[in-house]
Amino acid sequence: MKQLVFVFIGGGFGSILRYIVGKWLNNTENGIPYGTFAANILGSLLIGVILGYAAKNEAISQNHTLLLATGFCGGFTTFSTFAYENHVFLKSGDFTTFAFYTIASFVVGFLAVFAGMYLVKFI
Repeated sequence: MKQLVFVFIGGGFGSILRYIVGKWLNNTENGIPYGTFAANILGSLLIGVILGYAAKNEAISQNHTLLLATGFCGGFTTFSTFAYENHVFLKSGDFTTFAFYTIASFVVGFLAVFAGMYLVKFI
């Protein structure tokens, strides 16, 4: 039960921050969801740092990992929003933005995880 509370608290904070980032960065004029993109990339970088640090030092407890990686990063990143935004691009026939946004999100997201794990080497 204690582990669920850690995930719940982390997820709540991550979701609140995702909402703030989305309100601040999503562009309603051209429809490009920079906020979702930023949340997914930052979340990928952060989970790379958290899990890389946990694996390197064994200094982060399982509860802290649940709070930060599973909870916060899980609440902060936005795959369901990402999927919906891509649906909107496809429905409107904007295949170029769909392709760019999807490919960039996957490639930069993966690179951010690897960068986070690499950065841990210097901590």
